[in-house]
Amino acid sequence: MDSTFAPIWGSLIVFIVCPLLGGLPLIDWITYALTGRQLTKMGTGNVSVSAAFYHGGKVAGILAVISEAAKGIIAVLLTRMFFPRASVWELLALIGLVMGRYWMGKGAGTTNVTWGILAHDIRVFAITILLGGVSFTINRDRQKGKIGILVILAIVIGLFHPNNPEYWVAAISLSGLLWWIYQQIPDDLDLSPNKVHTQSSKVFRFFQAEKNIVSLDSKLDRNKVGSKAANLALVKGMGYTVPDGWVLSPGEDAQALVNYLQPSPEQPLVVRSSALDEDSESASAAGQYLSILHIASKEALKTAILDCQASYLAKSAQSYRQKNQQEAGGMAVLVQEQIAGVYSGVAFSRDPVNSLNNGVAIEALPGNATKVVSGKFTPQRYQVILPELPSSGSPDRNTPNQIVITPKPDEIADSIPRDILESVALLAREMEEIFRGTPQDIEWTHDGEQLWLLQVRPITTLETIWTRKIASEVIPGQIHPLTWSINQPLTCGVWGELFTIVLGKKARDLDFNQTATLHYDRAYFNASLLGNIFLRMGLPPESLEFLTRGEKFSKPPIISTIKNIPGLWRLLQREWQLETDFKRDYQQKFEPLLTELTENQTQDLTATEIIARVDIIIEALEQATYYSILAPLSFAIRQGLLKVSLEDLDNSQTPEITSMQALAIIAADTRKLIAKEQITMNSCASLFAYLAENTEGESILNRFNHWLAQYGYLGDVATDIAIPRWLDNPRPVRQMFSRFFFDTVACEKAKTVSTQSTISWLDKLVQTRLNLKGKVSEVYNKLLAHLRWSLLVLETTWLSEDILLEAGDIFFLKLTEIKEIVANINTPDIKNIIDSRKQKWEQESKLKIIPYLVYGNPDTSLLKINPLILTTSNVLSGIGTSQGQIEGTIKVVSNLQQNIQNIDKKTILVVPYTDAGWSPLLALAGGLIAEVGGRLSHGAIIAREYGIPAVMDIPYATQLLHDGKKVRINGQTGIVEILD
Repeated sequence: MDSTFAPIWGSLIVFIVCPLLGGLPLIDWITYALTGRQLTKMGTGNVSVSAAFYHGGKVAGILAVISEAAKGIIAVLLTRMFFPRASVWELLALIGLVMGRYWMGKGAGTTNVTWGILAHDIRVFAITILLGGVSFTINRDRQKGKIGILVILAIVIGLFHPNNPEYWVAAISLSGLLWWIYQQIPDDLDLSPNKVHTQSSKVFRFFQAEKNIVSLDSKLDRNKVGSKAANLALVKGMGYTVPDGWVLSPGEDAQALVNYLQPSPEQPLVVRSSALDEDSESASAAGQYLSILHIASKEALKTAILDCQASYLAKSAQSYRQKNQQEAGGMAVLVQEQIAGVYSGVAFSRDPVNSLNNGVAIEALPGNATKVVSGKFTPQRYQVILPELPSSGSPDRNTPNQIVITPKPDEIADSIPRDILESVALLAREMEEIFRGTPQDIEWTHDGEQLWLLQVRPITTLETIWTRKIASEVIPGQIHPLTWSINQPLTCGVWGELFTIVLGKKARDLDFNQTATLHYDRAYFNASLLGNIFLRMGLPPESLEFLTRGEKFSKPPIISTIKNIPGLWRLLQREWQLETDFKRDYQQKFEPLLTELTENQTQDLTATEIIARVDIIIEALEQATYYSILAPLSFAIRQGLLKVSLEDLDNSQTPEITSMQALAIIAADTRKLIAKEQITMNSCASLFAYLAENTEGESILNRFNHWLAQYGYLGDVATDIAIPRWLDNPRPVRQMFSRFFFDTVACEKAKTVSTQSTISWLDKLVQTRLNLKGKVSEVYNKLLAHLRWSLLVLETTWLSEDILLEAGDIFFLKLTEIKEIVANINTPDIKNIIDSRKQKWEQESKLKIIPYLVYGNPDTSLLKINPLILTTSNVLSGIGTSQGQIEGTIKVVSNLQQNIQNIDKKTILVVPYTDAGWSPLLALAGGLIAEVGGRLSHGAIIAREYGIPAVMDIPYATQLLHDGKKVRINGQTGIVEILD
């Protein structure tokens, strides 16, 4: 390069390129790529090598070191291209690098400078490291050591250039800049109390006086030190204010720790239990073990540790463990600095008494926290309602003025200040998020300046967490006992099989029978179990949010994916062979069975023969359930990975589309034979009356009945055998047929199903799974329909024999009970059982608002006494599933059994759920809003096919929106705006 311009270009490198290079958030990118975690959103937000080690693990930490070392070396080498070797410009380049690292990259730059100095002058590097090591060994103090090494660095650089004052200025500026940054954020190697401690600190353990002492600044294993200590270490490492602490493992000699600590009346310590079975998700052991405060001497400390360890052997503690079926694990002991609390208390992220209460429950008093938990003082009780972000359980820190506290603090004598209560409530909810959405019980204190977290543990009475997300789409609405007794084991069994394929041996202790249950007669999935499965699969804890809060499913980290390659490979083999396997089973099992079930009716079968028929159907359903879960899953995975637009796919082979197309064709042919003017009244009744009374209508009725025989297995909820099918109640499809007859536009739209003439090979890979999904759905729903019709024949017999009193009673029995009645084994009091369940059913049916999240085992009476109160704004947010915008009038439809009229292209339907059986209704509307569902749900498919905007996953939409209300919906963004 021309030497005339070299200084100019070199200056640009130093003052522009180097700061930009320093600001590149390589560490954050590396950690996110490997773990799915963003360091800027975790703990202190410090994007450092230490944070990468702590939040990302060893691989992320090592790569972070390499990336930052490379920055330092590159900055020096770039400068060297324009200036002499080891010039002062290289030091200026490092200063620019560090400035960019701090202001743009949120890091200190220690690693950059270390390796940059190595590239600049290896002599300076070697002498500085040598003298710095000596300084650490003599002082054994990190703070003094850091000051010393920066001073040494500046002096050594200056001594190598005694006659060049610019080196002294640059070296002092670099050291001073680093020291100033150390005061602003935690350094990568900082081991001081109340800082984020990391795995990188292990390198410097040999400088400490007691290298075997374990502190809360370490990443602790709950299996070795108990959940109490491990939880505090976790949140301390994330930047939360936790008193400094040290941990003794079960059986460990306390003498080394006693010698190391210096308790005094001015700086007392507290000894807490951290038993290996304490603060677990199943049992808290609250009050079983000792906590000893105000320890002001070494002798008192040693005695307190021994007393705490001995409390594990107390009879009451042993009885507690036996009652909760806990194995003895041993007592770890936690020693912490005692905080002089001005205000203290406990907080529950969810109300442990009324789990339906969405507020944070706080009990507090002036003074230290032991006053509240001792039971000797009556605390002040507060409820804090936090504003939550749309579709999220996360409290919004940006809207503190919306926080509601009852009773109002200014109305109570000696009350806790409002700002402290707000901070405690936010802290409690943040702890809930950190621990996978599990409600948390925290102990806290405020020293007059800052809030301290003393303990965090799960609220055991609120385990397990149950969620209606997804479950309400698979089998929506109120569910009869017979339906659940069949669906639950089938669903749990198949999900257990699939998870076992991936997890292998890691699935041995999981009870997949607990995957789903009923609350309020509605289906809920076990979010706690699924969260445990996600963790074992290596997915980040945030992945649970897509079940509990409706968030987007978290991307699996690369490392966890690699670890699960054997299981994922086995699942991939199943996925790849899915179509071949289904074709084989369809030909060998499903098609012959469905043909036999259709041709051989059950009217003349005995009860024993009907049960045998039922068993055959359920056996086929077990295999069909496997395909009904894996086929949609396979389709979703392919569509997501290959980025194929759902709008580009051909839905013409799905039952919900083919049924309406065939019906519209019959209606169009009817219009060719019969003029609309020949029908005296523009109604369904008059049309079918005319067809029945006139010769030309006979062929049409035959075709309609043939259509009904083909698609009559569909209904309001095809997965619930208690719900009538079209064949049982053809009124909805007769009305749809009439609408197609009288409305030429609607008929032509339903007739003209869009198909893709040419598709890419990527589209074809996804299309084959969409077609398979439709075929599987047809088989599965036909089997359920035949199961329903077989049991209805048995019900008819029992009604005539006075075993049952009313039609529909059989659905209030369980399948095992039906079999016992037929076999005359332990025949229960059927009528009383049915009557009791019907009363409960009626009570549950009156509940208008059912919670989407349920904690523990909820009491139905709570929902009756304290019903959920819904609040809404003028904007609702859901999932956009069919593109387009429309303004229209709301029509709420709870089910297909109600009389539905006056639906046109200005009508926006609001429904609790959609199934294939809703096609007749959706084909008439101009837009759709559903409480549950996603882009792959039946309603979304129908909406895309008919070109109407649709928004799914708007919780409580049927309660929030009312008939006649004007709204605007955006099927792309998922936004619903209330216009009046």
